[in-house]
Amino acid sequence: MDATVPPPLIEFRGVSKTYGSGEAKVEALKGVDFTIEPGSFVAIMGPSGSGKSTVMNILGCLDVPTSGEYLFQGVPVSGLDRNERTMLRRHMIGFVFQGFNLLARTSAAENVALPLIYRGMAAKEREARALWALTQVGLADRATHTPAELSGGQQQRVAIARAIVTSPHVLLADEPTGNLDTRISREIMALITGFNRNAGLTVVMVTHEEDIAAYAQRVIRFVDGRLESDKVQEPSGVL
Repeated sequence: MDATVPPPLIEFRGVSKTYGSGEAKVEALKGVDFTIEPGSFVAIMGPSGSGKSTVMNILGCLDVPTSGEYLFQGVPVSGLDRNERTMLRRHMIGFVFQGFNLLARTSAAENVALPLIYRGMAAKEREARALWALTQVGLADRATHTPAELSGGQQQRVAIARAIVTSPHVLLADEPTGNLDTRISREIMALITGFNRNAGLTVVMVTHEEDIAAYAQRVIRFVDGRLESDKVQEPSGVL
């Protein structure tokens, strides 16, 4: 490879993942290859059991391949020890989940600041950074509210603020609109799309909804642990 050409942000080379053994053996992924360039917005789709959740777990350094290689910025993640993978996850990757995963008795600002505690950041700097992130999602005026005092859409905005507070290289979104109605889903997708288009944040999103996948620039579909299709598209989600 030409040294002047940067590697892809993410690369899967023949990635397979097997769980269990004998009659309980499950091949979740079977020799998967793909690359994701910086600044991309990729939707991952497929039926239940297709392997898409396993892909996300490997991307997020929550699991490792049984065989093959996962490279992040050209570095083989399998060559990292557990602590190094944890550092990669904390510094390079933001997560957004369907269920928000907010601490119930903790304010929005404190929820957003949680990833910064693991970095050992000073309290005042954490507070300032959390307020910045809440401002990015339009919730600076809700900083002191607990999740119970926020709507579902507001809770997901807090979760997105928590994901971006560390300025990650990639946002992994797992069914980010799964618990939201159509109107709020569009608001959340407009927010995520804005971070991708305006800030160059790479987004990898699992969804089972075609209208949500329409916001992405590319759709990768999995069936039975294999990559069935990989298509570039003109984003057509309603913003």
